[in-house]
Amino acid sequence: MVRQARILAQATSDLVNAIKADAEGESDLENSRKLLSAAKILADATAKMVEAAKGAAAHPDSEEQQQRLREAAEGLRMATNAAAQNAIKKKLVQRLEHAAKQAAASATQTIAAAQHAASTPKASAGPQPLLLQSCKAVAEQIPLLVQGVRGSQAQPDSPSAQLALIAASQSFLQPGGKMVAAAKASVPTIQDQASAMQLSQCAKNLGTALAELRTAAQKAQEACGPLEMDSALSVVQNLEKDLQEVKAAARDGKLKPLPGETMEKCAQDLGNSTKAVSSAIAKLLGEVAQGNENYAGIAARDVAGGLRSLAQAARGVAALTSDPTVQAIVLDTASDVLDKASSLIEEAKKAAGHPGDPESQQRLAQVAKAVTQALNRCVSCLPGQRDVDNALRAVGDASKRLLSDSLPPSTGTFQEAQSRLNEAAAGLNQAATELVQASRGTPQDLARASGRFGQDFSTFLEAGVEMAGQAPSQEDQAQVVSNLKGISMSSSKLLLAAKALSTDPAAPNLKSQVVIGKKINMTDSINQLITMCTQQAPGQKECDNALRELETVRELLENPVQPVNDMSYFGCLDSVMENSKVLGEAMTGISQNAKNGNLPEFGEAISTASKALCGFTEAAAQAAYLVGVSDPNSQAGQQGLVEPTQFARANQAIQMACQSLGEPGCTQAQVLSAATIVAKHTSALCNSCRLASARTANPTAKRQFVQSAKEVANSTANLVKTIKALDGAFTEENRAQCQAATAPLLEAVDNLSAFASNPEFSSIPAQISPEGRAAMEPIVISAKTMLESAGGLIQTARALAVNPRDPPRWSVLAGHSRTVSDSIKKLITSMRDKAPGQLECETAIAALNSCLRDLDQASLAAVSQQLAPREGISQEALHTQMLTAVQEISHLIEPLASAARAEASQLGHKVSQMAQYFEPLTLAAVGAASKTLSHPQQMALLDQTKTLAESALQLLYTAKEAGGNPKQAAHTQEALEEAVQMMTEAVEDLTTTLNEAASAAGVVGGMVDSITQAINQLDEGPMGEPEGSFVDYQTTMVRTAKAIAVTVQEMVTKSNTSPEELGPLANQLTSDYGRLASQTKPAAVAAENEEIGSHIKHRVQELGHGCAALVTKAGALQCNPSDAYTKKELIECARRVSEKVSHVLAALQAGNRGTQACITAASAVSGIIADLDTTIMFATAGTLNREGAETFADHREGILKTAKVLVEDTKVLVQNAAGSQEKLAQAAQSSVATITRLADVVKLGAASLGAEDPETQVVLINAVKDVAKALGDLISATKAAAGKVGDDPAVWQLKNSAKVMVTNVTSLLKTVKAVEDEATKGTRALEATTEHIRQELAVFCSPEPPAKTSTPEDFIRMTKGITMATAKAVAAGNSCRQEDVIATANLSRRAIADMLRACKEAAYHPEVAPDVRLRALHYGRECANGYLELLDHVLLTLQKPSPELKQQLTGHSKRVAGSVTELIQAAEAMKGTEWVDPEDPTVIAENELLGAAAAIEAAAKKLEQLKPRAKPKVSPVPLLLPPHHGSCLHSPASCGLQGQG
Repeated sequence: MVRQARILAQATSDLVNAIKADAEGESDLENSRKLLSAAKILADATAKMVEAAKGAAAHPDSEEQQQRLREAAEGLRMATNAAAQNAIKKKLVQRLEHAAKQAAASATQTIAAAQHAASTPKASAGPQPLLLQSCKAVAEQIPLLVQGVRGSQAQPDSPSAQLALIAASQSFLQPGGKMVAAAKASVPTIQDQASAMQLSQCAKNLGTALAELRTAAQKAQEACGPLEMDSALSVVQNLEKDLQEVKAAARDGKLKPLPGETMEKCAQDLGNSTKAVSSAIAKLLGEVAQGNENYAGIAARDVAGGLRSLAQAARGVAALTSDPTVQAIVLDTASDVLDKASSLIEEAKKAAGHPGDPESQQRLAQVAKAVTQALNRCVSCLPGQRDVDNALRAVGDASKRLLSDSLPPSTGTFQEAQSRLNEAAAGLNQAATELVQASRGTPQDLARASGRFGQDFSTFLEAGVEMAGQAPSQEDQAQVVSNLKGISMSSSKLLLAAKALSTDPAAPNLKSQVVIGKKINMTDSINQLITMCTQQAPGQKECDNALRELETVRELLENPVQPVNDMSYFGCLDSVMENSKVLGEAMTGISQNAKNGNLPEFGEAISTASKALCGFTEAAAQAAYLVGVSDPNSQAGQQGLVEPTQFARANQAIQMACQSLGEPGCTQAQVLSAATIVAKHTSALCNSCRLASARTANPTAKRQFVQSAKEVANSTANLVKTIKALDGAFTEENRAQCQAATAPLLEAVDNLSAFASNPEFSSIPAQISPEGRAAMEPIVISAKTMLESAGGLIQTARALAVNPRDPPRWSVLAGHSRTVSDSIKKLITSMRDKAPGQLECETAIAALNSCLRDLDQASLAAVSQQLAPREGISQEALHTQMLTAVQEISHLIEPLASAARAEASQLGHKVSQMAQYFEPLTLAAVGAASKTLSHPQQMALLDQTKTLAESALQLLYTAKEAGGNPKQAAHTQEALEEAVQMMTEAVEDLTTTLNEAASAAGVVGGMVDSITQAINQLDEGPMGEPEGSFVDYQTTMVRTAKAIAVTVQEMVTKSNTSPEELGPLANQLTSDYGRLASQTKPAAVAAENEEIGSHIKHRVQELGHGCAALVTKAGALQCNPSDAYTKKELIECARRVSEKVSHVLAALQAGNRGTQACITAASAVSGIIADLDTTIMFATAGTLNREGAETFADHREGILKTAKVLVEDTKVLVQNAAGSQEKLAQAAQSSVATITRLADVVKLGAASLGAEDPETQVVLINAVKDVAKALGDLISATKAAAGKVGDDPAVWQLKNSAKVMVTNVTSLLKTVKAVEDEATKGTRALEATTEHIRQELAVFCSPEPPAKTSTPEDFIRMTKGITMATAKAVAAGNSCRQEDVIATANLSRRAIADMLRACKEAAYHPEVAPDVRLRALHYGRECANGYLELLDHVLLTLQKPSPELKQQLTGHSKRVAGSVTELIQAAEAMKGTEWVDPEDPTVIAENELLGAAAAIEAAAKKLEQLKPRAKPKVSPVPLLLPPHHGSCLHSPASCGLQGQG
């Protein structure tokens, strides 16, 4: 750290000199002054950093000095950024421009590759339609990105252009990421290898380009962020200027539509952009209120972006409108929106600087309201919308008659009024049906239908008012008027819903069903009025009401392409079955009661039949929709972040409840009812906000949802207080307070609804294919036939109720009844036959069986060595294909299981998606096996692929049986879980094999993809509530990051010595980074604040890019080990990765400085304990000598004072576990410093006792070692309990650790006081030992497994120490000498602790059976307890020596010996019957003999390999040899040749 500080100081010194030189050469005095000021600030920051570096160098172990150096370095970084801000910003923007160009080019190439792949055979199957859809979304973003680059290059100093480029880049990331994922999913399903490889490569390039774009955009955003508000204002002002030009062109008649613009598209875009602007305004208000300028700037940018879309759409609408008046109105209202939005951003900018100023907040709210009103006016100018507004005005004007105190008396008769009311009701009901149909049609249809609806409503209201005039009493008249008001409100809601749907006919979220729902409510209201106002024969009104209800629900069957309700498919089937029974009984009742003249019962039967038919129709329509959606060719809808209709419904209900609270005549019952409604809906809204906040990955949306929920909850709480006061006393003052309290709640709910209406949060509607529509037909036709016959049946029954003696009508009734029954039977049969997913399961099962047959044939060919190598493709390409297919399969396992449990409509999709990957997987597996030279590897690859296919087949059979029916899934749950587990394991096994093979061959493409995917997932998916605390994630991430650093270092080493071993290390690096990335998202969510979480995420992403580069270089070097340049690059990449690991660790440390200090402190305490162990070894050996003539008394006071300081530090440490991170860090550092001093002073005290008393020295050092160990446990417990609540188990553990710490410090103090007391020091040592053994026994009995395991031999070896310690304890008890007692205490402590540790480690060995483990642990506990009793008895004997007590020592020792015997037997059981005692003399002798035999056998083999030495060629000249050499010619052995070889 200090070395880096020195380098940094030199660099900043150079920078200061460069800035001064620039300032001297600057002609502008102002610029020169600014440069000199920046240089001074930078020089001051450098001086501070140098001072801090000196402090850290002087005290290298001081955490405080290191922290000061970090803070100084951070200050210097900020000063450097400020000094070189413009240069840095320019460099970052240029880098972003380059990255944006690369991304646009890569995206264009990927789109071309995708379109080419889609033109190949079988292109329509599988995920390729999704790929083309994502290509379309990216293609829309590319021009905006290119435009942003050109704008930034054309105006390099323009903040607005730079921010536009950043916004375009950030908008490009999400669709680009989706396209990469869709491309990768499509690659295995493309048969043409060239197309597949091209698409795979393009997707890989795009992924890399997106990663670079993401990093560049983040850094540019940090540099340019503060200018967002000014930029947004500039954008809006430019839009105003552009719109003025458009208005001028419209006045001159020169305004033409752009290519591709249609009225429907422009109107839809105008509606969507209005919602986006409303949502962004709500977000802006929330961020400004919190004083968060950064997020307020982003919200302002979103407002400007929405207004750009709105201006474009308004221009399109005006250009496509032929009426000049309408053109002018559209453009004027859009111009008004822009003008008011400009004022809004200016006010927001002022208010952001004064977050607590109520006046600025109030002004901002008023301007925002003006913008919202202007937006509403703008949308109302759309064709069709004006006519709906006219109809709404007509309904409102007509309804004013109901507000007068008295109604005019009726001039006609009751029968005339009744007839007119019936006719008007029928007309209004028909007009409502036409309005529902027109809301999904053209603007002209809507205009016509809304005009007729307004007229028919006026006619109906006149007839209703006339009927009210016929009422015999004031109460009856008031009831009629109340019903008419209800119908008026229902009519207004229906018109508003139709208006909303017409602006966005493709919108999801049940919008069309909302419209139908409003119509059903209106029909019910009309029926109630007719029932009350008409006097007919019993049963007649019920028939009329039923016919109106059937006419209303018939609309559900006209085009069931959207969900009707939340029922599942099997829920629909159950509903149909149940309603069919009710309908059957009701039809019987209708017939019998009509025949017998029981008219009241006849009316009840008609009402029952009507309800059953409505429920039946709803269920049939929902079932038809689910059948259509479940077809694999259909595209299932995707659920949005929120359900805007739920927010709208809640908003409406809350408004009505608040309105009723404000009415003067509100009764107590009405007040309580209103309070209940408010509480119910606000609670639902807050829950929805909480879920949306957890699911979104957008930080600004997350914050806004949380803030909105808080505002709604707070205003609801205030309203409830005033309601309670009103309930206690109905005074005018309480009413006024209650009404005033409703205003903040309504405002908060309005803002939340506006924010939730953002199209970004909406669901994506399902797209039902022609095949899906064909599958729906039988259900829809049966339901329609049933409904028509039921209508005829009710009409016929109505006539028969008046005249039961009409035989022809009875036959007609029987015919209708038969048709209804037959239709119901057909419907139920169709629903059972068309159960979603069953056909797809059968098809997939057949496909998998075919794949298994191919694999079996390949295996047989491989066994007989006849598997011909596949030509035309490389081994690497085949492995890549297999890996891609296996990854896609693994992503589908859990979704398929979820669909099988309870989502029948998704089952067919998931099954088809999974099945389509097995054919390419099988082909690639057979091809890869054919190119594998090793026969075992061939068979392993084929067998593992076959295992995966078999497990998938099992999952498909189970899924088919479960069928998405929750009732059926309950029986198949266990089988389903088992199948999922088997398949997951098969995927993991095959993936491991492929990765190992790839790494061994130097193929790293799959690893780089895995790292890239892990990086992208940090930004893509939303994150729910984290399961653990930040400390848990921090600990795991630190461990993983350090493991990455170790792997990187090994890679550097192997690059020089064994490049062929780089593959497995790269594989290890990939898996370690995957684990680190998976922990990063929850850690970021659980971090102390959002900034820290974001910083951690960015650092981990940067590390990922470095890891990907390192893995790539490792693969290149493995393929070409002699390439010195690649080796150099690998070492450079490794250096960068190590540096980025340190950045990740620093970010984690900044996230929780306190817990990081605890980790450091625990490590330091471990070092102290190890040092004390070494000191004990010296003391035991008698070499711990005193220095000079010092005595223990010289150190006693220092030990006692330091121990007391440690107790105080411990208290502070425990208290700060729930406090701030800063205080916790200080407490941890202070406690470590104190224990270090205490250990040093105790060591000096022990040395002062002299080497002649080693046992007492060991007792004293053991006492401080116990304190250090307890402190280490306490620090670990504090780290685990940091930030936890009082009832958490970690807090309970902390309290226990604190108690142990206090006990051990007390024990140390007692030991210190007794050290020089010859009469008690043995007794004290024995007490300390028994306490230590009890603590070790508590650890032994805890359920936590040991850190490592050991063998039974180690365990048996440790039991021998107990035998010696027991003998020593008995001897000490008999002699009662203090020296013997001290020696016993030291030996016992070591022997029992070693035994307990070895027992637990051996018991938890993976090969030990559970019953043997329990037995070993039981006797280990028994042995320790027996030994404790023995020591307690020795202690008692020391205090009160007597022959009786000494005799009892033998009994205690026998109990210990018995436990030891049982322990040895348990250890023998651990090894099974084949285990033998390694120290048995027989075993030793046998091993020696076996070793000798092995040596003899080896020598014999060497002799066999010996060959006679080649004879020399005979020379023609006779050789004269000395006499003693002559024997060599005849006997080689005599010359020693026998032993050579």
